[in-house]
Amino acid sequence: MIYSPHDYQKYATEFIEDHEISAVLLQMGLGKTIITLTALMNLLFDSFKIRKVLIIAPLRVARDTWPAEILKWDHLEMLISSVVVGTHAERMKALQDPADLYIINRENVQWLIEKSGVAFDYDMIVIDELSSFKNHRSKRFKALMRKRPLVQRIVGLTGTPASNGLMDLWAQFKLLDMGARLGRFITAYRETYFSPDKGNGHIIYSYKLAPRSEEKIYEAISDITISMKATDHLQMPELINTVYPVSLSFREAAAYRRLKKDLVLNLGEDQITASNAAVLSGKLLQAANGAVYNDDEEMVILHDHKLDALEDIIEAANGNSLLVAYWFNHDLIRITERLDKLKIPYSCLKSSKSIRDWNEGNLQIGLIHPASAGHGLNLQSGGNRMVWFSLTWSLELYQQTVARLWRQGQQSETVVVQHLITKGTIDGKVMQVLSGKAKTQDALIDAVKAELEGDAA
Repeated sequence: MIYSPHDYQKYATEFIEDHEISAVLLQMGLGKTIITLTALMNLLFDSFKIRKVLIIAPLRVARDTWPAEILKWDHLEMLISSVVVGTHAERMKALQDPADLYIINRENVQWLIEKSGVAFDYDMIVIDELSSFKNHRSKRFKALMRKRPLVQRIVGLTGTPASNGLMDLWAQFKLLDMGARLGRFITAYRETYFSPDKGNGHIIYSYKLAPRSEEKIYEAISDITISMKATDHLQMPELINTVYPVSLSFREAAAYRRLKKDLVLNLGEDQITASNAAVLSGKLLQAANGAVYNDDEEMVILHDHKLDALEDIIEAANGNSLLVAYWFNHDLIRITERLDKLKIPYSCLKSSKSIRDWNEGNLQIGLIHPASAGHGLNLQSGGNRMVWFSLTWSLELYQQTVARLWRQGQQSETVVVQHLITKGTIDGKVMQVLSGKAKTQDALIDAVKAELEGDAA
């Protein structure tokens, strides 16, 4: 296929080429993979500034999306890639195969650096979903940080750099510029831009932004950062978000309230306990979905209201495909049991074959877990409707999952996202929290948004 880039894609490609360090905050659907591959192609075979690239991405994105994009576009035919996933033997062979690009999943970064025994001689690193390195205590962050001084060029790609607040930015930019802009240590970053929020005496539980710190942070990273929103540069399909309400019976609602109040719900011989607020929220989300795990990790069914609602939505879709997002394993078990009963063709979108079947229209229902398939997969060819059976607290995973359908290449004029919300439960709170967190995320995106005409002049 011949690549005819949009102006913003040309701009982003040139930005990567012109900056040894770059943070490219491209909202979902803007084609960050082809933008980056074009820059790599030019750097490898035009300017000859690099010779060997390491690309780090989520597993399925590393295995499926990057190789598929290389094969898709005519101008990338010279690129040779090696996908470093699979068994130990398969990974070792992939590392030894001659290639320009070595594509590895982020879970194997530590293995590559500490256990593979292969020389870390890359002169450029691409981190797809830079936000997955926001935890400076993680093993993958520490391992990559040790090798960072050896690499001349690096680019971080993400659409959601600060889904949980601006504290997340420090580790991501430390990995890019080794602390040049936001400081070498997280304590100094906190002291410079934040002030204590909640605490108990000398123990501080959380921090809040100090006055004018937001603008100062954006200014500090602006020279290596560009940001673009899909709605600014594409004629995106209309995104329609709806709530499909689910009601509990009086008895079920009373049991739910009792669990919330007392942290203990007695169901005959089954006892479900929640030892702290975090566990409680998980239990309440499970209860809203219709099943919970008891203390013996056995599934206890409370109601089938969300399953009934999903069946109604499937019937109303009249044979059109639906992407269904779930969170808990018992959600998946119960959904698949209902689909089997209805004799509806479905698959969990995990393997390359299942993703291909979805995009080719061979599946009526595609089941997706946000944590395992939320980033990078191109699913827009398979349909334009999504149902959230279970919600997630993570804004990043939520946005990325929706962007599997609401993205460039979607042929429908609308993308419909329906949320099954059990009335009077924690479902409503999760929706409010996701909406609230989006304010900080949008502020970051807007603050460093590239002004194409001005910068290109």
